[in-house]
Amino acid sequence: MDEAKLIDKLSLIEALHAGATTDGERIAAEQARARILELLKRWEQEDPPVEYSFPMPDMWSRKVFVALLRRYGIRPYRYKGQRYTTVMARVSGRFVNETLWPEFQQLSDTLSSYLAGVTDRVVQQVIHQDSTEAEVIEKPKQLPLSMA
Repeated sequence: MDEAKLIDKLSLIEALHAGATTDGERIAAEQARARILELLKRWEQEDPPVEYSFPMPDMWSRKVFVALLRRYGIRPYRYKGQRYTTVMARVSGRFVNETLWPEFQQLSDTLSSYLAGVTDRVVQQVIHQDSTEAEVIEKPKQLPLSMA
């Protein structure tokens, strides 16, 4: 998959989470974003925002999640002393469960898959063709400590 196809796929993911029903809506990412913003405003009235802590597994996931929050007008932050990969936000629980988190997971999975493919190709072409995982072996047994 090239970068243009990746961008198209990511736009389609957003359209899916906005409840897009026609091909025209799927193509128009801005319409999808507007629909999600409408849902967010409605859900915030029914389910007021609360503080959430989102621990991210790596900096790439963190970047995607922070950008997604900002896209929907939600301010990401973290407290002094928190890990760099922790993202805090005040948001409606319903929005988190029904839109934000599922969309993030699909976006993150798609990008991770793309980045893994690029990494594998570069490693095989530039460093070494065998990019399989390292062998797993049994740990050597230790001699017991003497009771002297």
